[in-house]
Amino acid sequence: MKIMLITGGSRGIGAATALLAAANGYAVALNYNKNKPAADTVVNKIKASGGNAIAIQADISVEAEVVRLFEETDRQPGTLDCLVNNAGILEKQMRVENMTADRLNRIFAANITGQIICAREAIKRMSTKHGGKGGTIINVSSIAARLGSPDEYVDYAASKGAIDTFTIGLSKEVAAEGIRVNAVRPGLIYTDIHADGGERGRVDRLKASLPMKRGGQPEEIAEAILWLASDKSSYATGSFIDLGGGR
Repeated sequence: MKIMLITGGSRGIGAATALLAAANGYAVALNYNKNKPAADTVVNKIKASGGNAIAIQADISVEAEVVRLFEETDRQPGTLDCLVNNAGILEKQMRVENMTADRLNRIFAANITGQIICAREAIKRMSTKHGGKGGTIINVSSIAARLGSPDEYVDYAASKGAIDTFTIGLSKEVAAEGIRVNAVRPGLIYTDIHADGGERGRVDRLKASLPMKRGGQPEEIAEAILWLASDKSSYATGSFIDLGGGR
């Protein structure tokens, strides 16, 4: 059975991706950091529908925990076929002139270093160079990488810009080893991450500025992720799907 490992899978885009992946026949390894009840809820929904899923706690900003996450995934029946690098954080809306190094280091550790270390562990298992069967890595970036998020989240936007560059470089590095690396760039999506930034209703405040005049749903992002994970996108690597309602 093919295993899809989804970081940050307890809520939002990660949870929607987990449910859709299970419906498409994947065994799901669902990573979470703090919210065990939310992760268990997603796992129980998958199992109730006849799917296979497990929740694994790990803070991806800590290298040793990433290694443990993948070792626990190795113990599940099946082969790692897809990594969805979805986990990420933001902090309270703030201008750059007020940001501290501690804040920046927290953002970059989770949103950049953690994703790269997760990809490293996936490559060790997927690469034909290492005896693997190939696979896919899908990085969850953001439209913010293009727009910069002035006055709110320039640090978050910068971290996603780094993920875009990482996606391009890694895709070229492992293309001949059976691994495809692509990214999705969501825009204003109805998820709890906005509450983390101090404005739960941010999507509703800004949706009128979008060409489509509405915020997106996590399930709409999950559909793109599953397409990139599937053989239907077999000639796509180093590619980006913008999912921003025209923004």
